[in-house]
Amino acid sequence: MFISTMDLAKIYKDDSVLIIDARSYKDYSKSHIPGAVSLDLFSFHWADTSEKGLISFGEHMRKILSYAGVDENKKIIFYDNTSGMLAARGVWMCLYFSHPDVQMLDGGLSNWTGENQPTETESTIYKPSRLTTPIDPSIIIGFEELNENIGKVTIIDARSPEEFDGTTPRAARGGHIPTAKNIDWNNNLDDSGKLKSDEELESLYQIDKETEIVTYCQGAYRAANSYLSLKKIGFKNIKVYLGSWGEWGNDLNLPIEK
Repeated sequence: MFISTMDLAKIYKDDSVLIIDARSYKDYSKSHIPGAVSLDLFSFHWADTSEKGLISFGEHMRKILSYAGVDENKKIIFYDNTSGMLAARGVWMCLYFSHPDVQMLDGGLSNWTGENQPTETESTIYKPSRLTTPIDPSIIIGFEELNENIGKVTIIDARSPEEFDGTTPRAARGGHIPTAKNIDWNNNLDDSGKLKSDEELESLYQIDKETEIVTYCQGAYRAANSYLSLKKIGFKNIKVYLGSWGEWGNDLNLPIEK
């Protein structure tokens, strides 16, 4: 699920590789990896994880990814400035659609340019495709299923401590989902913006690898980064709560803790 700048430098010109810049178009237009298309993933928030909401999410995201050129016959590589939340969200979305070959550029554009790799400012035109792979429901969870399983799964809150304890609410209510453990997603990265070593991540996530885990944050971006970090060190049973606090914190019928 991860590719180094050195390995990407060998293949970025290959027609079978689709590189997606997940940052804002403003950042993309200033400088990006040659041939990369722009797909600002912050533009696609989703805060309805009812049964109908999840179906609609799948339909919309399939169209968006297809328009960007994603299909199962291409190697897909997402990046942002570091091994960040936007690239992670893109990888997780492709995994949700059972894509067989999707990766995140470890260290992102900052490491790419730091190693004197080429960039350009000219936009690359989309070549729409048709993504037909099936949805993998095992890596996503909605609010109803999560609410029914509080106490049965390990919940990881990837937000800041201030968001977790409610001093920075960012919703109608501040706090966190009951039983959640706060492991700020920033702790997944080293000082260079790459994901930490397996040993460091193992020390951070001291959880039984057979445990069922749910990650969440505010909008399932940071949670996607924690998802990939856990996958990196061998966890298999992980779900991302798509609605995250943007949904949970605004639903007065759902329980919270502070």
